[in-house]
Amino acid sequence: MRRRRLRIALLTLPALVVSSVLLANPAANADPTTRSKLENADGASLVHIELTGADMLDKVTNAGFDIEHGLKRVPNGIEGEAVATADEVAELEALGVKVLADGEGFEWPAVADGGIAPSFGARSAQTLTHEQTVRVVRADWFTTKGQGFLYVEARTTEGNQSDPVVGMQLENDSGKNTPFGYARTMSRFVDSGQYMFHRNLFKLDTRPNQIRVTSSTGGVTTGAVSDWLEGAPPPLTEGPGYESNFIDGYKHPQQLYARAKEIAEQYPDIAEIIYLPNKTNGYQRKAQATIGGTGQSAVVVSSAAWGHEGGNDITVEFVDRPGAGLPLGVEVTGKAIRVLLAKDAAGALASTAAQVSAALETQSQGLVDRAHPYRTNAGTGVVAATPGPVALTDFLDQKRVGAPEGEVPRGPATIPVLRIGKYRDGRNPGVLIQAQDHAREWVPATTSLEAAERLVHNYRTDRETKKIVNDTDVFFILSNNPDGANYSFYNFASQRKNMTNHCPDADADPGRRDSWGVDLNRNYRVGSGHDGYSGGSFSCTSGTYQGPEELSEPESKNIIWLVEKHRNIKFMMSVHSNGGQLFWQPGAYIADGRITTPRPPLGDEAFYWQSAGRILSQVKNYRETVVTPENVGGSSDVLYSSAGNVREDLYYTYGIYAFGWEVGGSVYNPATGNWQGGSFQPPWEGQPDLVSGHSETMEYANGIMEMFRIAAEWGKDKKDPNSDLVPGGGRFRGSVDVHFETNEPATIYYTTDGSRPTLQSPRYEATEFREPGQVFHVTETTTFNWFSVDAAGNVEKNYDPDKNGRNYRKATITIVD
Repeated sequence: MRRRRLRIALLTLPALVVSSVLLANPAANADPTTRSKLENADGASLVHIELTGADMLDKVTNAGFDIEHGLKRVPNGIEGEAVATADEVAELEALGVKVLADGEGFEWPAVADGGIAPSFGARSAQTLTHEQTVRVVRADWFTTKGQGFLYVEARTTEGNQSDPVVGMQLENDSGKNTPFGYARTMSRFVDSGQYMFHRNLFKLDTRPNQIRVTSSTGGVTTGAVSDWLEGAPPPLTEGPGYESNFIDGYKHPQQLYARAKEIAEQYPDIAEIIYLPNKTNGYQRKAQATIGGTGQSAVVVSSAAWGHEGGNDITVEFVDRPGAGLPLGVEVTGKAIRVLLAKDAAGALASTAAQVSAALETQSQGLVDRAHPYRTNAGTGVVAATPGPVALTDFLDQKRVGAPEGEVPRGPATIPVLRIGKYRDGRNPGVLIQAQDHAREWVPATTSLEAAERLVHNYRTDRETKKIVNDTDVFFILSNNPDGANYSFYNFASQRKNMTNHCPDADADPGRRDSWGVDLNRNYRVGSGHDGYSGGSFSCTSGTYQGPEELSEPESKNIIWLVEKHRNIKFMMSVHSNGGQLFWQPGAYIADGRITTPRPPLGDEAFYWQSAGRILSQVKNYRETVVTPENVGGSSDVLYSSAGNVREDLYYTYGIYAFGWEVGGSVYNPATGNWQGGSFQPPWEGQPDLVSGHSETMEYANGIMEMFRIAAEWGKDKKDPNSDLVPGGGRFRGSVDVHFETNEPATIYYTTDGSRPTLQSPRYEATEFREPGQVFHVTETTTFNWFSVDAAGNVEKNYDPDKNGRNYRKATITIVD
C-alpha cells in the first residue's frame, strides 16, 4: 500500500494595501567626503542605544545609521550600537532613541532580589487549564565552561495591562523534593508597544527540578525544568580518522568560487557546479566627481561608461573664457570635457549649477549620463571655473587598510553553486546553504566552505558522512553577494548590501557610495516592506533598503530560480553573523499591532525546535558555545522584524524548512563571569575560547553537518506519527479540559461537529506563540475526530484526508451532571 505523505498547506498571506512614505534623509547637507555614519571617524564614537521596536529601528536606519550590529531584544524593545558624532547623537535622540550611558544597558540580574511584593495571599499552583492566567513557556537548564544557568520564559494573560503593570516573580528549587526559594523579579518584555513575555536568565550551581512563577495579581503556576543542549551525542569530528579544520583564514569571493570549482573537479562522482542564470550587477561603479564644494554652485558628474570601461579616463573642466555676453557651451576632445561657462554683459560668470548639469547631460557626446546639483540643492548658484581638469573616478582603486593583495575582477559576476551528493537527480531531499547575503559577514562563508570540505574529504572513510552524501543533495552558495563582499574586503569593511545604486540624484553623489546597494535579505516577496511589514526600508541609503521592487536584484532572483528548478530542496539555512541566534518563521510583522506573518503550524514549530536543539548541541560540542533559548525561535520574536527576508519566501511559497542562522554572538567568559560579544570580522585566531573567526567557523560547521543528518533522516522517515487526546474519551462530571499530544513533531487537524477531518479542518494551534498546544474546555458532550501529519508528511494510520476513509482517530467526551 502506498504511504500517505503530505506537506502541510500553509496559510496564504493577505494582500495588504498600505500607503508608503518615503522618508527624507536628515543628513542631506552632509559633506561629500563623508562616506557613511558607520565609518565617519572624525569625532565619532560607539554609542549604545535603545529602541522601542522595529518601527523605530526602521526610522533610524532610514536616517542613515547602520545599527545592524550588537542588536539584542531587551525588556523595552531592542538595544544596539551605532558609531555617531555628537551631532548624530542629538539626531538619534530627536528620533526618539534612548542613548544609554556606560553601564546603563540591560543586563540580567546577577542575584536573586527577593521578587515582587504581592498584595495577595499565597495560592495553590494551577494545573494546565483554560483559566490559567500564568503559564510557563520554557524552563531550561544548561551549562557552559563549568557554569550552570537557568533560563525561564513565562507569560501572564494580563501582560498588556499597563496601569498598573503586572509583575512576575520566579522561584526555583534545588532538586527533587526541595523547597522553592531564591525569589527574583522577572523582566517584562515589550516590543512595539505589545507585551510579549516575562524572562529571566541567571547563574545557578545546582540544577533545579521545578520552578514556580507568581504574578502580582495572584496567578501562580509551576513547571518542570528541561535540559537545553545537554548530553548531545559526540560530533562527527570525533570519529576515527575524521578530517576537519580545512579553512586557514577568511576567503574573498574569488577564493571561495575557485575552491568550489576545484572540489567539483577533484570529486566528480559526488560534486558538480551549477551556475546561476542571473549575473550580478557587478563589482563596478560609474566614474564620478563632485565639483565646486557642496553649496548651490556644486555639480555632481557621473560617467555613462563604467569606470573600468573608460569612465575613469574622463576629465571635466569648467572654463572661464575672456570676454562678455558669451553663451554656455561644451567642448569634447577624446575623453576631455570642457564646459565653457557663460558670461553676462559685464563679463561675469553666469552659468548656474542646474544649467551646467543640463549642458553636461545633453552635450557631452555620451560621455556623461548623469549630472545634477549636489543632493537636494536647486543648483541656483553660479558655477566657478576649476583650476584645471577634474578626473572622474569610480573610487574602486582606493583600497582600505588591510585589503587583500591583488585586483578584483570588474563587471558582472556569475555565482556558482557547489552541489554535493552521490545522487543529484532529485531523488534525495535537498539542502540549500546560502552564505553571505550581507557582505561584511565573513564567517558564514568560511563556515559553509568548511562543511563542504568535510563532506568530500570524509565521504570514503566516515560512515556518517557517507550516509549524508548518499542520502541528501546539498547546494552550497558560498557567497550570495560577491560584489558587496569584494567591496567589504577591498574598499569598505562594513559594507552590508550589494553594490547596485538605485538612488535618485539627492543621494547619488560619491560621498554616499558606501551607503548604496540593496539589502538582499529584504528583497523577497513574502512579508515585504512593500506590503507594509516593518524592517525593510524605502530609503536607498538605508542599511535595510529593500530595493525598488520585490525581487529587483539578480541575487534574489537566483535563489527563486534554484528552488523552482530543484524542487527536491526541502531544507534551507541562510547563514549570517554575528548575533548568536537560530531562527525561523515568522520573521516579519506590521509594527502597528505587531501583526506577524502567519505562524507555522504547531507541528512545524515543534520540528524547528527539535532540529535547533540537535544543531546547536553540535555547535556546543566544539568549545561549549551555547546559543541560549531566548535566541532561538521565530526571528520576529527573537530579534526584530525583517520584512521581505528569504526564509519567509521559501517557507510560505515552497514549503521549505528555512532557517536563519546568526553565527558568532556572545560567548561566556568564565574569567570575568560575563558573556562576551563578537563582531562581523573577528580576528581569525583571536582568542580561541572567546572571539575567534577560526573557532566560530569550526563550531558552526558542526551545526551545518548536523542539519545534513536531519535532512537525511527526514528523507528516510516513513513512520506514521501517533497522537492522543488527553485525558482521552470518557465520562466527566460538569466539564473537563482536554488537549492533544503527539509522539513526535506533528500537526493535528480535527473536527468537533461529527464530520470527517481533512486538511481544511481546524488545525490544532499553540496556546500562544512559543507555547504548547491549546486547552479545550469541554462543557457538553463532544466528539473529537482527528488525524496528525508529521514533518516528513507521514499521516497517522495512513489515513487519506482527501478520500472517504474512516480510519481517523476518534474520542467522545461525555459530560454528565
